[in-house]
Amino acid sequence: MQKIDIEQVPGGSTPPPIRVGEAAIDQAAIAQEMQYHPADSAGDAQLKAARALVVCELLRQRAGQLGLAVDEEAEIEASIAALLERELDVPEPAEADCRRFHAAHPERFSEPTRLRVRHVLLAAAPDDPKHRDGGYRLGERLIGELQEAPQRFTELAQRHSACPSRDDGGELGWLVPGQTVPELDRALQHLPKGLHGRPLASRYGWHVVSIDAREEGRELPFDEVAERVRHSLREQATRRALRHYLLALEAAIGVEGIALDDDAAGALMQ
Repeated sequence: MQKIDIEQVPGGSTPPPIRVGEAAIDQAAIAQEMQYHPADSAGDAQLKAARALVVCELLRQRAGQLGLAVDEEAEIEASIAALLERELDVPEPAEADCRRFHAAHPERFSEPTRLRVRHVLLAAAPDDPKHRDGGYRLGERLIGELQEAPQRFTELAQRHSACPSRDDGGELGWLVPGQTVPELDRALQHLPKGLHGRPLASRYGWHVVSIDAREEGRELPFDEVAERVRHSLREQATRRALRHYLLALEAAIGVEGIALDDDAAGALMQ
């Protein structure tokens, strides 16, 4: 039978039945599983859920072949863990490989830049041009006032900001990358200390921003992050081994109605 991805079935027609060996995976089970697989569309979530169920069924059947399978849900998870421990061969990374990986990816093993930030949020929805324009002009006026009297930041935050931080005078504390919305996060990383000379945009509106302190990140030497490096390489090796193992099970046991993708191991690695 030709394997067809769920998302490729046209016109909302009934997708082909999915079977793993002699076991069928019905649409009700897929619908229940979808809640654990957020995606940009219902079709993508359905496809991810179906593949996750296929992976679990392949492992359950293989565990059964080896006498490891049981019926209780929690014990099934334990039997799958025992199966993978028994059948996956994941070599421990050598120190030389760890050092090469660390040298090739210094950004992954660095302390992030830290910023101590205050802001005034002038709320305006992205699809509201009138309020966006008004918010920007108000932000310019507040920046002008703060350039004349920096000590008024707390006062102006309490009066104008739509962020709960207004109660603390606009204080956001120490921030590292990833702690604000991406568009603001990217802009903050490039700002020097002091009051920024124009409002910064985000999906929430405009931000009058002051960088009160900046601590630059630094690359960490290998000896300080050796275990993190080993963990990264071990995880990569495990993902590769698991992917090949699942594809071998797919060929040996037989899967109909759907094909595993190159990231078949992804759900188990989360």
